[in-house]
Amino acid sequence: MKKLPALFSLAAAICLWYACVQHPQSKKAIAKPVAKISNHGVNISYTDTGKGDTALLFVHGWCINKTYFSEQVKHFGNKYRVVTMDLPGYGQSGKNRNSWTVNDFAGDVTTVINALNLKNVILIGHSMAGEIIVQAKLNAPQQVIGLIGIDNFKGFDGKPETAKSKADYAAAIAMLKKHFKAMATAYFNQDLFYKTTDTAIRKRILNDVLNADSSIAIASMEDNSFNTTAKLKASKIKLHLINSDYTPNDTIGFIKAGIPYQLLQIHATGHFPMIEKPTEFNQLLQQAINQI
Repeated sequence: MKKLPALFSLAAAICLWYACVQHPQSKKAIAKPVAKISNHGVNISYTDTGKGDTALLFVHGWCINKTYFSEQVKHFGNKYRVVTMDLPGYGQSGKNRNSWTVNDFAGDVTTVINALNLKNVILIGHSMAGEIIVQAKLNAPQQVIGLIGIDNFKGFDGKPETAKSKADYAAAIAMLKKHFKAMATAYFNQDLFYKTTDTAIRKRILNDVLNADSSIAIASMEDNSFNTTAKLKASKIKLHLINSDYTPNDTIGFIKAGIPYQLLQIHATGHFPMIEKPTEFNQLLQQAINQI
């Protein structure tokens, strides 16, 4: 499953590892009291802020957590109901299960939607959460009215994977299992940070990644069975993308597959535009929300 951008750049990180030896807001958003939410006994930590007919539900990417959307909570919480969540296995959510597939995480998102009785939900998913929110839309077709990806689906080509690509992916996962910290550090430094990414932001992200439960982190990437093309078509909804341009955004796959999309590009930032350039990111997010 292509949960991170530039799938085979992880293989490049392997080589690197060896080479190195190795609106101004008019009202203050008010957070609601947090009730316990769990999915089959696994606790889901979340925040629920603001109010409105439209709910924005933010889902984080690999090895990070809901705090990466704090600027969006502050900015949008006076106009919309804004919910953030820690996917199980990450942040403050529980780890007491053994399966970490797209379907599992999508089930967690659906659980939050139902537990909070959210209506008119716009799902906003960063990085690996792109596929998660697509499946969550299929799980809750009536409640979810929009999908917004953050720096994902950048190399979508709509083609089935080849035997070679599957073998390469398996080899990369095997290396990640052997040398998680070295591989993850090389991958983020080489492929996910841009030259403008602030040092403090780099340290924050790497700290979260290197302190993640490596077995869960690897398992989150290991399932590569998600049929992205079929799922996007089945969702019958336009996909809105807010993507950085530090690596190319190839949209030909969407066109060939007949999948409606909108690409909003944010310049001179790495893989984490919501914290690297929150003001510009929020403006683009509002554009996507307006389109929905």
